[in-house]
Amino acid sequence: MKIEDRKAAIAAYKKRNSAAGIYAVRCTASGETWIGQTLNLETIQNRIWFALRAGGHSNRELQRAWTAHGADAFSFESLEQLKDEELAYIRDTLLKERFVHWQSTLNGLTL
Repeated sequence: MKIEDRKAAIAAYKKRNSAAGIYAVRCTASGETWIGQTLNLETIQNRIWFALRAGGHSNRELQRAWTAHGADAFSFESLEQLKDEELAYIRDTLLKERFVHWQSTLNGLTL
């Protein structure tokens, strides 16, 4: 790959829009659901699964359930994707509001 092509690819990667939103991690074996919010729905599942496989996820309840039941008992679901918002404080406020909504609706644990 030429240097110019590489620089163009890096610039395109940095300019891509990431979708903020609310997601759920469910354990079918225990019936537990964890709700989370993120600025990038496209990458959060990989981040969570990596931490769980490594045994070092920050949420001890989730890590305990993963260790007890295994990866096959878990699923990831994107619950809501926010519309693009240019102002960060508006996006953050919307994320918090929607997180509270989904957490109370699904009676979920905080991720």
